Amino acid sequence: MKTIAISIGDLNGVGLEIALCAHAEVSKLCKPIYCINAALLSQGAKLLNVTVAEDFELSEVNGIFDIKPGEVNAASGKYAYDSFIRAIELCEKKEADALVTMPIHKEAWMLAGLTYKGHTDLLRKHFDKEAIMMLGCPQMFVALFSEHIPLKDVAASIKYKKLKQFFLDLHNSIKEEKIAVLGLNPHAGDNGVLGHEELIITKAIKSANKQVGFEQFIGPVVPDVAFTPHFRQNYNYFVAMYHDQGLAPLKALYFDESVNISLNLPIIRTSVDHGTAFDIAYQGKAKTLSYLNAIKSALKLEASL
Repeated sequence: MKTIAISIGDLNGVGLEIALCAHAEVSKLCKPIYCINAALLSQGAKLLNVTVAEDFELSEVNGIFDIKPGEVNAASGKYAYDSFIRAIELCEKKEADALVTMPIHKEAWMLAGLTYKGHTDLLRKHFDKEAIMMLGCPQMFVALFSEHIPLKDVAASIKYKKLKQFFLDLHNSIKEEKIAVLGLNPHAGDNGVLGHEELIITKAIKSANKQVGFEQFIGPVVPDVAFTPHFRQNYNYFVAMYHDQGLAPLKALYFDESVNISLNLPIIRTSVDHGTAFDIAYQGKAKTLSYLNAIKSALKLEASL
C-alpha cells in the first residue's frame, strides 16, 4: 500500500475536519501520514467533538497556538506552511510516495511573513522547476498558463518562448491526449480585430506541435464556446490563459469533484480544489469528495510512473 503525506492546511479552516472525517475511507486506499502534532490534533478533534482513530499516523510538526475557527491569522498561516514543508520533505526522503494538500489561506501566509502566493508558487521555487497548475476531474481538466496574477498583467505575460515551453512541459506530463488551447480575447481575437495575442499563441502552438511530432495542441479556441457540451465531446484537456477563464467554468460544472494537480515536478502533489471555507469551519459541514479524489489522483499518477 502506498504512503501519502497529508499537508494539513490552515487549521482555522476545514482541512482537519475533512482529514478526520475521511480517514477511514482514505486508509482503505493508502497509508496516510498527517503532518500535524498531537497537541493541535487533539485541540481540533475536541472542537469537532470527534474521536481520533488509533491508526491516525502523524509526522510531528512543531508549533502550538489556539485554533480559532474562521479567523485569518499569522499563527495558522505559518503552521500551514510548516506542515507543507514537512510533507515535501517526506516525499524527498522517499518516506512518502506522494503529497496531498489541504487548503491554505493566502492572506494568512502573508500575515506570517511568507512571500509565496500559494502551494504551487512554493513548489516552483523549492524545486526550481516550472510547476504547472492543472485542475479538474476525469470529465475535464484545465491547465493554467498564468495563475495568481492581476488580470491587467495577463496579456503582457503571453510571450512566445514562455508559452511554447509551457506546452512542451505539459506534453511531458500528458503524452498523447489532444489539448485545446483557449485564446485570450473575445472571439479569439477575430484575426486581430479584437487583439493580437492570438498570433503569439498560434506561433507557440505550431512550434510545440512540430517538436512533439503531432498536433497535440489545438487552437486558439474561442473561449466562450470551448466549454460547451458539443466542444467538450472531443476534448478532455484545456489550457486557459488566465485563472478565472478556466476555473469559472470548471467550478460551475464540477465544483465538488475537482482536484488540483501540480505537474512538471520531481514529486507527485495533488490537492483539494477548494479553499479553507472559514464560514463553515468546525461545523461538521465540510465535504470530503474533492479530498478523496485528490488521494485517488495521486495514486493514479504514482502508478503511471
